[in-house]
Amino acid sequence: MLTGERYHMLRDLYDDGLSISEIARQTGHDRNTIRKYLNSEIPPMRKERPRNPGKIDPYKEYIISRLNEDPLSASRIYREIQEMGFTGKYGIVKIFVRKVRPKVEVLAVYRFETKPGVQAQTDWAECGRIEIDGKIRKLYCFTMTLGYSRMRFAEFTLHMDVFTLIQCHLNAFQYFGGYPQEILYDNMKQIVLDRKPVSSDSTWNSKFEDFFRHFGFIPRLCRPYRPQTKGKIENMVKFVKRDFFMGGKFSSFSDINSQLRQWLFRVNSISQGTTHEIPFERLKQEGLQQIDSVLPYNIKGESYRLKER
Repeated sequence: MLTGERYHMLRDLYDDGLSISEIARQTGHDRNTIRKYLNSEIPPMRKERPRNPGKIDPYKEYIISRLNEDPLSASRIYREIQEMGFTGKYGIVKIFVRKVRPKVEVLAVYRFETKPGVQAQTDWAECGRIEIDGKIRKLYCFTMTLGYSRMRFAEFTLHMDVFTLIQCHLNAFQYFGGYPQEILYDNMKQIVLDRKPVSSDSTWNSKFEDFFRHFGFIPRLCRPYRPQTKGKIENMVKFVKRDFFMGGKFSSFSDINSQLRQWLFRVNSISQGTTHEIPFERLKQEGLQQIDSVLPYNIKGESYRLKER
């Protein structure tokens, strides 16, 4: 098939008075072909070859609808369509999700990287609701991420008191096999009562102060209105919501934490997006303070009910 440009060239030569035979000698085209296109009133149109359906095509509508409902991660979408029968590669899903995901403007920020064993970042946020014994309860998610290895810990709670906060720390330390030299926090009342420009000058919640002095780690406070200083853990909170919690099915409070532990094992066992290394492997280089080097800490709080079902 001739291109549109070739078609117009033949018409111009013919309009200039050249015969079909002369046009054939100059262009190398067959005379019947030239005659065919000279008799046509419109340029030739290239027919698109029918494309064979790709492996992801049957799932595109589902993916788009899920992303419109919740900002789920590509890995979460990949797992869901695998359960529906998808046999393609993760990369295909990642590219399609990036293409159709609703656009949200994100400002670029400088990411501060920490050395092994130096810092962890924590956050504690409301994460929806759950029904327990016929009652709808608020659900909170405590998260801690080690700055160097990107090793993650998360735990759902039903309370946000200081005793629950301390127990979550103990559970995180146990999960990591130790604790860092300092931990970065938001200015929550369970930790600080009066924040000063220099963290060490602040007035701490006495119960939490007793805890961090017992272990000897240094609490650091986020600068007000500077959430990027806690970028690693802010991303972790969003990650838990998008990749685990949203659209999940849980039978009880204990079930949600049981499933969360399985999810943590999976995400800590695969290459992390920034370091391009596996958190479990980098954890070996953290050199954390050992838990058994400190006397056991007893929580003195009668309101602690983290294991409520």
